[in-house]
Amino acid sequence: MQGDATELAAAIRHGSLSAAEAMQAAIAMAARQEPLGAIAYLDRAMGLASAHDRDRERRIAPDRFSARPFAGVPTLAKDLGGPFRGLPVRAGSRLFERKGGDADSDLASRFRDAGFCPFGLTTSPEFGLSLASEPAIGPVCRNPLDPARTAGGSSGGAAAAVAAGIVAIAHATDAGGSIRVPAACCGLVGMKPTRGAIPGGPSFGNHLGGIASELAVCRSVRDTALIFSRLSGNSRGPVPDPLPAEIDGGRLRIGLLTDTGPVHPTEGSRLAAVEDAARILQRDGHVILPLAWAEFEWSVAASSRAFADIVSVNLSALIETAGLEESRAEPLTQAFAARGRALSATMLWNTLHDAVLVSHAFWALFDKVDCILMPMLASAPLAIGSFPSDHADTYLHLERMAAFAPLACLANISGFPALTLPFGQDEHAMPLPVQLMVPMGHERRLLSLAARLEAEARWQHRFPVAGLP
Repeated sequence: MQGDATELAAAIRHGSLSAAEAMQAAIAMAARQEPLGAIAYLDRAMGLASAHDRDRERRIAPDRFSARPFAGVPTLAKDLGGPFRGLPVRAGSRLFERKGGDADSDLASRFRDAGFCPFGLTTSPEFGLSLASEPAIGPVCRNPLDPARTAGGSSGGAAAAVAAGIVAIAHATDAGGSIRVPAACCGLVGMKPTRGAIPGGPSFGNHLGGIASELAVCRSVRDTALIFSRLSGNSRGPVPDPLPAEIDGGRLRIGLLTDTGPVHPTEGSRLAAVEDAARILQRDGHVILPLAWAEFEWSVAASSRAFADIVSVNLSALIETAGLEESRAEPLTQAFAARGRALSATMLWNTLHDAVLVSHAFWALFDKVDCILMPMLASAPLAIGSFPSDHADTYLHLERMAAFAPLACLANISGFPALTLPFGQDEHAMPLPVQLMVPMGHERRLLSLAARLEAEARWQHRFPVAGLP
């Protein structure tokens, strides 16, 4: 492993480098990696001012500084979600101007309290509507592992920045796989937390009826565990805080899914990685219980419908409420907004009812297993341009996304936590990701199993973190 945020924070805390030096290194790396298109907006002055504040705190209030787990670590916010004070979120769209917000979201405030020093925004597709990050306003975000391929979406810029070593960790959001898909594309760890675990206030503008969560893309499981523990809890949202479950470290029942159905099949090499991960866990004494596609088929279809309906209605409402000039949006965005306006209240109600049934179906699955191990992506990251937005065929776009990540929406619609991590590489040296899913509130178990798989060292980062040797 070529460094992570925990290591960078330790180097700053122990005086190996200052927060300002770490920030300067990140800014310099951002300039060198500019062709990747990972960063949509960069504020050098903001980053350096934040870093100098941390260095000053280290000198005059060392105890307070040391209490921040990521003190002095540079980071980037996503150009969707948040917002972070002073960073002009545009949601990848020409419908908004680059105007810095006046206040932090609850989550952004917690990022700062943890010691992070934000200095820019990462590239997102327009309104997060794609599993690629190629907004018409630019930049086109490319995968650092192969620039001809996508870095994923909608947190593709975040994943590209972390994989390329510009930053060691970056803010990300997930409403339909948008943390996990880019992490899987770029060889990173990405977790979508339990619904309600992470604050979404005060406006809940990116809440999307509960399907959206915010956290980060990371280079290690330990970074994911640390940032989750620091940012989660007391979310003050529309659902109660999930109660963290205790884990006993005993033998678990691991449900193994190695079939994504005949319509959107997964490549053999990716299924083999999932099976290989299952063998590792079985060798540790856990029981592997094969699961059939028939147990997931209805939930997958219902989740895809729910994602499409919720994002369409949300988009049409946003355009109306904010008085946005819809004709300036990308053709696909206009089509999704029109889809939302055409959706009747009865149709939306039926969708929301099915979403509840998806959650109930997963509770039933977790009566017989403690964790589900499954594929994350059906294929290697696709070529740049595979998810065009210059058309109005929403059905085609949704099918393309489902074919690429058939199981991505399950965690969002059900509300359950899920995590992806790389577990090997294919013949083109691209990551082979696996996905783990556990009951609500069981993030500790999720992270423990992920750490066990990570310890096999099946994947190594290609680029060191800026500021570290």
